Amino acid sequence: MKKRDNVEKIITNMEQVIVGKREKIEMILVALMARGHILLEDVPGVGKTTMANALAKSISCGFSRITFTPDTLPSDVTGISVYNMQTGQFDFMKGAVMNHIILADEINRTSPKTQASLLEAMEERQVTVDGKTMALPDPFMVIATQNPIDYLGTYNLPEAQLDRFLIKMSIGYPTMEDEKALAKKFIEGFKNATIEAVVNDRDIVDMQEEVDQVLIKEQLLGYIVDLVTETRQNSNIALGASPRAMLALTQASRAKAYISGREYVIPDDILTMIIPVLAHRLVLTPEALLNKMDATKVLKSIISTLRIPY
Repeated sequence: MKKRDNVEKIITNMEQVIVGKREKIEMILVALMARGHILLEDVPGVGKTTMANALAKSISCGFSRITFTPDTLPSDVTGISVYNMQTGQFDFMKGAVMNHIILADEINRTSPKTQASLLEAMEERQVTVDGKTMALPDPFMVIATQNPIDYLGTYNLPEAQLDRFLIKMSIGYPTMEDEKALAKKFIEGFKNATIEAVVNDRDIVDMQEEVDQVLIKEQLLGYIVDLVTETRQNSNIALGASPRAMLALTQASRAKAYISGREYVIPDDILTMIIPVLAHRLVLTPEALLNKMDATKVLKSIISTLRIPY
């Protein structure tokens, strides 16, 4: 694990502007190390965009931001072929998705057609425009944000799109102590601080390959499969976790072990990742919703019924 020390470098670098949120920074790095995408859902002003920008600036690679609005077109995301009158040929103009780190800001404020333009990129890491398929750079990660409060003019992400996000999480409000420290840094002018890159794209690819070498024992794989199977049989769940979700939980657990400095997965890695990886993929029954159940409560009840293989 030659590149493992880079994890601490990235965290320390991001903490220059992200105060008191080490666990959230680690979670976003888990998604990056697992070659996944992350959905940040929280109220305005808690640092969703700052978190994404801090990660992008810590890595010396390409970064694009798409601020989604109702009139954003799929071609704005994937790119478009434009006729060149001088050459008599069509020139391809790259869209915002043709980069390493993509910030999809307010993703639920654009139309379903535009949202769907991200599906191929997020799953297959390629885009197809006018019948021509182009590979996306490596590493590639989408960091999407959305506001759960103001639903006016928004479009809920469909299950197929949610299933392509490895992790969904909220940042949350800071503690009183952290908020005081944040105010002090603001007065001192940290908002204008420049974050320098501490790793490059090759380092990230090497780290992702090291995550692939993290050991996960067969009994822990069995626990993950049992857990996913229970979501498909639970009476409160109309749509359980997919095979993609099972693979996502496996890889996220390996990435969590790697972030924690281990070359093997322990049960706590899996338990930490279950809700961030699975909760947003589940669809509850109408009866469960009427009883004020949510995916987190249902998952916790399932966890309590399964024996954890220590």
